[in-house]
Amino acid sequence: MRRPVGLILIALGAFFLSLAPLVRFYVADRVVVAPLNRYQLTRLEATNAAYFDAATLKLKNGVSLTAINTVRGDVRANEGNDNVAVWDSTTNIYDKSDPDKPIQIQGYRIAFDRRTAELVTCCGANVDGDNTVKMSGYGLLFPLADVQKRDYPFFDMTTKQPAPMRFNGVEEVQGLTAYRFTQHIPLTRTAALDTRIPGRLLGLGDKSKDRKVDRYTEAYNTVWVDPRTGIPVKHRENIRSTVRTPDGKGRMVVAQADLVTVPKDQRGLVDMANGAALQIGLVRVYIPGAAVLGALMMLLVGSVLGFGRGAPPPPETPRRPDGRFGDMALSPKPGSGPSPAPAQPRRPEPRSTRRG
Repeated sequence: MRRPVGLILIALGAFFLSLAPLVRFYVADRVVVAPLNRYQLTRLEATNAAYFDAATLKLKNGVSLTAINTVRGDVRANEGNDNVAVWDSTTNIYDKSDPDKPIQIQGYRIAFDRRTAELVTCCGANVDGDNTVKMSGYGLLFPLADVQKRDYPFFDMTTKQPAPMRFNGVEEVQGLTAYRFTQHIPLTRTAALDTRIPGRLLGLGDKSKDRKVDRYTEAYNTVWVDPRTGIPVKHRENIRSTVRTPDGKGRMVVAQADLVTVPKDQRGLVDMANGAALQIGLVRVYIPGAAVLGALMMLLVGSVLGFGRGAPPPPETPRRPDGRFGDMALSPKPGSGPSPAPAQPRRPEPRSTRRG
């Protein structure tokens, strides 16, 4: 009975030993992917900000701004390619004192590889409706489950070109140890405006005529990312937007703000990252590790039961015909066993006769 049980344990051990690398290198590569369907709302706020109010033609200073970013996954837009995810992002910036009046609305669509998070050109990717933009590098996510302490190219949707996201240190965010990356967007011409701005607002004098201007943007972005998953858990966007005349003589600030993710949404992003890290750990570490440990134990026990030599049975003492075992006789109990035979009378010897 011991030998069949041992062989079964050896077979199960071999099965689980082969299952471990299958889960780690095959199943994990198909499970650790970005979701097709994602809904995420993140709020950023800035105090002591400034923006140009086109209705009053005045620059408002010392205001509080709120930026609400909404990300939605479009599961039908990947053109039948499950390896590509398509997400739409919309950011609405408004004055907290007048939330019904947006200051700026920016929208874009990105398509990216679900395993590497690198941007690809397909599926109607665009920035504010401009589908001629060729995106490259990374967009909303860092490399999935493989964030290193190095620089990454990140695509900036405002300037429509990639800029390096540089590793800047390690910092704790809501109890999570995160990697901090910084990105500098140099002063860049981003749009030629159709409207004309009074010259006095551009610093050209009260008698100056209305002038045609271009929009310029400069930004310092900081992102805190969970290295286990590649999910950003905090953003800081220090932006400065100006308009300038083509000759550069007239200029005016139209927006200046230091937007930071609010603590509540930081905690929500940390919870999301922790949940994703647990799923990644299950298929990459915990399940393969448990399979290897269980397989080794089964192989060990199975080898002992199937091929090990047990203790030899005690030798059997042969029984003698006279009821003795070896040199010891069985002592019959009183009154038991056969009765002794009666003694036979001794016959007298015949006398010898002598004849004279």
